[in-house]
Amino acid sequence: MKLVDIETVEPGQYLGKTIFSSNGAVLLSTGVQLTVYMISTLKRLGVTTIYIDDPMFRDISHEELLSEETKRAVIHQMSETFEQLRSGKNFSSKAIGQTVDDLLEDVMQNQNLMIQLSDIRTADNAMFLHAMNVCTMASLVGLNMGLNMLQLKELAMGALLHDIGKLGAPEVQEGRMHHAWRGFELLKNKREYSLLVAHVAFQHHEAIDGSGAPRGLTGDDIHTYAKITAVVNMYDNMIYSSGNEKPLLPHEACERMNAFSGTLLDHEVLVHFMRIVSIYPNGISVKLSTRQTGVVVGQHRGLPGRPVVRVIDKEGDEAVGYSEIDLAQHTTVFIETVLA
Repeated sequence: MKLVDIETVEPGQYLGKTIFSSNGAVLLSTGVQLTVYMISTLKRLGVTTIYIDDPMFRDISHEELLSEETKRAVIHQMSETFEQLRSGKNFSSKAIGQTVDDLLEDVMQNQNLMIQLSDIRTADNAMFLHAMNVCTMASLVGLNMGLNMLQLKELAMGALLHDIGKLGAPEVQEGRMHHAWRGFELLKNKREYSLLVAHVAFQHHEAIDGSGAPRGLTGDDIHTYAKITAVVNMYDNMIYSSGNEKPLLPHEACERMNAFSGTLLDHEVLVHFMRIVSIYPNGISVKLSTRQTGVVVGQHRGLPGRPVVRVIDKEGDEAVGYSEIDLAQHTTVFIETVLA
């Protein structure tokens, strides 16, 4: 499959990756033939890129940290939880706990994979996918930092619920009205949870240099769980921008985040994150320093900037074959740009 801009998609092409609705149900399944109506609906829902089933890249797969079954369950549970909170009701701690257990089981089984966020975000599912992505990435970073299972469960729970304070209140980001403070007040009363879960929500917008919110904590006063969540939260927000800023490509987000090392973000956490994130995800089109264009088809853990690129050989406008260039082996070849 190949990642393409929604504006370039034509009726008759086949969807390469499932798109989920806001309650975890399948909106469009992998392999469905796209129609004019489907494409226009996706645009209306805020979709900007999708994966297309391209015969030349049909063997390219995204090795996912989470199974589709787990994703559906997490999105559905978060949808139910947020709806309960919006209605002024209490949410089920037991159900959230089971959801986190299932997510951690997938992460443990796939801990050698790299982070390649590939789920298509719409206006309806954005909040739930953000929570799921932050939880998944935080769990993998924590695992690579040597956290034990109890610590991973606390981290994952806090990361999944880190934005819970945004619900049912005005968007005021000052003092006790900051969503991090509201999230802390909500979670600290959950006796089933460790108080550290509440502190993830409380501290995930704090910065190492004291410039963060809501309390301006510095360095060691910020818990490790919150430092991890801050890194992955920033990454997900950068590549799936929901504000006025244009979403960044993964390599752009990583470059910007590295500039925040030791100021906004914890240096040690950032180092661990950069080792396991795919800077050039599978399916993305790139231009090489050799002037060839191709699609990323493989990754090297520990060398996120040196993927395997499949270059299409053409005679005129017709593809006649392809070759693969492993940038880990061809050290003088570089990715010059990512193509839209």
